Amino acid sequence: MGMFDAFLQSSSSVSLLGALVVLLLVYLVSTFSFGSQENGMDPPGPKPLPLLGNLLQLDLERPYNTLLDLSKKYGSVFTVYFGHKKVVVLAGYKTVKEALVNYADAFGEREPIQIVTEFNRGQGVLWSNGDSWKEMRRFALTNLRDFGMGKKACEDKIIEECDYLTEVFKKFKGEAFDTTQPINYAVSNIICSIVYGSRFEYDDSEFTSLVDRTNRNIQLVGSPSIQVYNLFPWIGKWFRERKEIQTLLFANRKQNLRLFSRLKETLNPQMCRGFVDAFLVRKQNLEESGINNSHFNSENLMTTVLNLFNAGTDTTATTLRWGLLLMAKYPEIQDQLQEELSRVIGTRQVQVEDRKNLPFTDAVIHETQRLANIVPMALPHRASQDITFQGHLIKKGTTVYPLLTSVLYDESEWERPHTFYPAHFLDKDGKFVKRDAFMPFSAGRRVCLGEGLARMELFIFFTTLLQRFRFTPPPGVSEDELDLTPRVGFTLNPSPHKLCAVSCM
Repeated sequence: MGMFDAFLQSSSSVSLLGALVVLLLVYLVSTFSFGSQENGMDPPGPKPLPLLGNLLQLDLERPYNTLLDLSKKYGSVFTVYFGHKKVVVLAGYKTVKEALVNYADAFGEREPIQIVTEFNRGQGVLWSNGDSWKEMRRFALTNLRDFGMGKKACEDKIIEECDYLTEVFKKFKGEAFDTTQPINYAVSNIICSIVYGSRFEYDDSEFTSLVDRTNRNIQLVGSPSIQVYNLFPWIGKWFRERKEIQTLLFANRKQNLRLFSRLKETLNPQMCRGFVDAFLVRKQNLEESGINNSHFNSENLMTTVLNLFNAGTDTTATTLRWGLLLMAKYPEIQDQLQEELSRVIGTRQVQVEDRKNLPFTDAVIHETQRLANIVPMALPHRASQDITFQGHLIKKGTTVYPLLTSVLYDESEWERPHTFYPAHFLDKDGKFVKRDAFMPFSAGRRVCLGEGLARMELFIFFTTLLQRFRFTPPPGVSEDELDLTPRVGFTLNPSPHKLCAVSCM
């Protein structure tokens, strides 16, 4: 607050008067909008306060928990106000699926948050809309597949990366260590191979700083102060978290510019090494054809690469860390999984095609994704048109949150929603069964475009590590003392912890 106080002290009386006028106007607009939107078809919800809306009722560190509680009172479609912004929340498997799949077009737009709008400028694949989004998503999907996603070549890259990761784990010789950085680096190298055309060494400071900054940024974006900034940017721009995000993003953009420059110098249009090469070739071809106002521009390249890098590192690496933590916490499940691996695979390298013969292992991975609940609120959507949904009028432009935590923990869909219970994905004969309410990648038009890659990575990394190591709590810490409370952030990472990886091969 020191910077904010200094600003106020140095402000003139005219500036203060202007600020008061703005506050008064926002108050009046908020009051008017709350009142004007009340009609018989609006989704129900708690009564908002002027300006603040329902913020005082929300746990800003874990808003998804508050929204889950509100859904039990107001139903599967309800309204809350984040400040003066009206938000419709969709809760429960049936409602979320109906909206995202059956009404995919109506709920298919993205609602960019302030901190993202400030730096993405409507570019990329995660937060964009319209023709630019369609073009970039189509191009990204095509090239992710071309450069290995879902193919044997990508499987081989993951297997090779497992060997590098295993060597790092072995160096600790069974002593407790934090798995965060080595797992982040290993997973990030897979997306780097696809995007840049090459992997990096774990001691390459250029690479590690890029990954570490990305991880820190994702944590900051979910902090309470940035959530306040998103709603009230006129008071939040002095927050140190915003300044740190700005610094981190600038450094990552600068580093990517250097990488792009190197790739451009050695570009061979007949032999693209990765996504960046393919983008540069398409951009060059369009410019040579006299098309200079296409979506294939430098800013879209930068933002899309950062989107792919962020999304391709954090969620998969975080899920793997949850998986290892859960194995240490529930040794009897780890025993059962390792017995299956030993019986079916032995000491040879696990392949993707082995998944069908490893039902318990597959169930453990799925249950880890379900319980970990990595992106509990999904990314915000926006209604692209006026729509009557389940008897409620949702107006065009309304922010819509599909509450994924309410799907993954839906008490009408899961026998033990708040417990780590791999049997959720097994039938009475021990065979793997799919569950409709398993929706960690979201659904519909905005379903995660890297789902296929993530599934392959999770399976190969997790099974290979469990083949080679037994994971236990640090000395002096019992299984019961291992904390499953997630760290505050945009995605739900495990709280800081250490594990022992004891070699068993």
